Amino acid sequence: MAFVPTHNVSAGATGNQRYTPALIALAVLYFMMGFITCLNDTLVPFFKTGFTLNYAESSLVQFYFFLTYAIMSIPAGKIVERIGYQRGMVVGFAIAGIGAFLFLPASWWHQYSLFLCALFVLAIGIVLLQVAANPYITLLGKPETASSRLALIQGVGSMGTTLAPLFGAHFILSKVSDSAASSDAVSRPYLAIGGVLFLIAVGVYRLALPRVGSTSAQPEHPEKAPAQKSIFAFRNLKFGMVGLFMYVGAEVAMGTFLTNYVADVLHIGEHQANNYVSLYWGGMLVGRLIGSVVLKWAKPTTVLRCMALVSVLLIALSVLSSGSLAVWSMIAVGLCNSVMFAIIFSLSIEGLGAYATRASGLLSSAIAGGAVIPYVQGLLIDRFAWSIAFLVPIACYLYVIFFAVEGYKPRSIKNS
Repeated sequence: MAFVPTHNVSAGATGNQRYTPALIALAVLYFMMGFITCLNDTLVPFFKTGFTLNYAESSLVQFYFFLTYAIMSIPAGKIVERIGYQRGMVVGFAIAGIGAFLFLPASWWHQYSLFLCALFVLAIGIVLLQVAANPYITLLGKPETASSRLALIQGVGSMGTTLAPLFGAHFILSKVSDSAASSDAVSRPYLAIGGVLFLIAVGVYRLALPRVGSTSAQPEHPEKAPAQKSIFAFRNLKFGMVGLFMYVGAEVAMGTFLTNYVADVLHIGEHQANNYVSLYWGGMLVGRLIGSVVLKWAKPTTVLRCMALVSVLLIALSVLSSGSLAVWSMIAVGLCNSVMFAIIFSLSIEGLGAYATRASGLLSSAIAGGAVIPYVQGLLIDRFAWSIAFLVPIACYLYVIFFAVEGYKPRSIKNS
């Protein structure tokens, strides 16, 4: 079980405190985080056509976006620790809004590098939002109901990831053929998104959210705290960081190139193919609902092992087949992805006691797999074919299987 730090609720947040406004604010936050993150899947094929890029170059959209997790996760944690959860969310929304507004000058000069800079700024805001929101949900209300609150809010985030490709297909990709000389088709939607983000920032700032504070994380029984010289002495954490890197990389790579893959397989336009991406992310929403029930009685390692194995088989089936079978088997991987992050994360910090908070920051940095893996896959698509390129996510899921079988164990078998 993941370690949950003890918490203090300020005088303004008594046992009778109503948390509904805070939960609504967090639901909006997660919806926008999911929406913006998955809208990148639309930007990749748009920029590929608009700037005549190869697949590796177009995947830099994901590279610069997810690179911020490696760079900003730990600094963002220190910022939130200094200014508090609510102000951290306000600043996060404001920075993300600035990043969205920077799409306008990037479109004036029609420079791909300027769009990447705008995305980098936007991503800094998203990382700050995530770092502020995750512990706040845990600390808000009764500790025994923290899991249900987090599952509910993540479900709302999955709605954002499902709707983003539909939004992108209608407002961005449908105009891709007219946008080789202009970037208005992408700047206008992001200007609207930036305006919404600033409105939300103002709304969150004006809300009287409950003020919560975390004490320094200590285990309930200090005498049982593991005596370790370094946090990297924990075997499951080391393998878990790699596992999270691989999983996030595979998940993002699948979504990044799915539009182009479906367009090639079904011989349809990219704006039509992008609608299938919403089904890929929608599978995660369905899977989380199913997983919340299944994980009450099934061993997490068994579920993780099965989902990763099925993902490998589905990808192999897709690249070895054609037509609708190839498309739907690839989309079904989204259903398998739904529970992997939560299981890998919880297994990675199991038994760490007072080290769990630091471990969470390190694991957040591992989300940078979403930057590296899609770029590597893009290079393979450019040089070979889809069938070769999809060996990359297959390798990632094979590592997840190893983690579920052996890597999650706190000690090696011979030391147990």
